[in-house]
Amino acid sequence: MDEDQTSRREARHRWQTGHSSPRALDHVDRRILAELTVNGRMSIRSLAEQVHVSRANAYARVDRLLADGVITGFGAHVDPERAGLSTSAYVLLSIQQNTWREVAAALESLPYIEHFALVGGDFDVLALVRAPNNAELRHVVLEHIQDVPGVQSTRTWLVFDEHHGQGSRWV
Repeated sequence: MDEDQTSRREARHRWQTGHSSPRALDHVDRRILAELTVNGRMSIRSLAEQVHVSRANAYARVDRLLADGVITGFGAHVDPERAGLSTSAYVLLSIQQNTWREVAAALESLPYIEHFALVGGDFDVLALVRAPNNAELRHVVLEHIQDVPGVQSTRTWLVFDEHHGQGSRWV
């Protein structure tokens, strides 16, 4: 593949590798993140009141946090089981060396894969799969994931129960 094709392919993907934000976050930015994490639908006026800044300042800061990629979007928190995805599993993948980009592109297009990450250790990729039932989970793992070029093997860990931690503390 020539360099131009590689750079075009790279431009389509935002590889999230833990790099820090372009600018340091101050205490007001962190308070904004804390408030929006709890309620992403809050108005700029309410946000400004909560963090004790003007509406213009709150709007400018949210706009900057969006532009810098610190805030990547707004969405609903969905209970997977109540939404019909009652079977969850972590699928660990061993992949051939230097196939991460191709495997990632293939995993992005598969149904029921909620999240995946390149990891260090005994396996190369960790994927969270949420499916309507065990039969569909089996289908995703055995007929989709294992068919991805570059995937050498998988190991599936069924999730019996889930709980959320505190997450990142922004203030």
